[in-house]
Amino acid sequence: MSILVIVIHIIVCLALIMVVLLQTGKGADMGAAFGGGSSNTLFGATGASTFLSKMTTAAAVIFMLTSLILAYMATTQQGGSSPLKDQPAAETTTAPPAGETAPAAPATAPPAQQQEATEKSDQ
Repeated sequence: MSILVIVIHIIVCLALIMVVLLQTGKGADMGAAFGGGSSNTLFGATGASTFLSKMTTAAAVIFMLTSLILAYMATTQQGGSSPLKDQPAAETTTAPPAGETAPAAPATAPPAQQQEATEKSDQ
């Protein structure tokens, strides 16, 4: 199934490139007014823009659909997991503003020393 979608995607991609390159520019009508040969096109002077614009639209829609289908198929083959979900969360630390020092963490004594200190204060 995925090979068929890839083949369709490549064919539509090449067709889209060809249709865009076949279109005449905005300034081509001015050259035809002064005797240029661009009015002798395959589709006629006015028919080329509508036919090629419809072909461009159709190719673009098919290209976008096959792109979405391929993206969906790629995520389902991976089991629906995202590479971002597998990464561990980065630890964020806030640095103090420039020129200031971070406050020191309160020092805690080991439990044995705390017990001795409370016994001395009780006496």
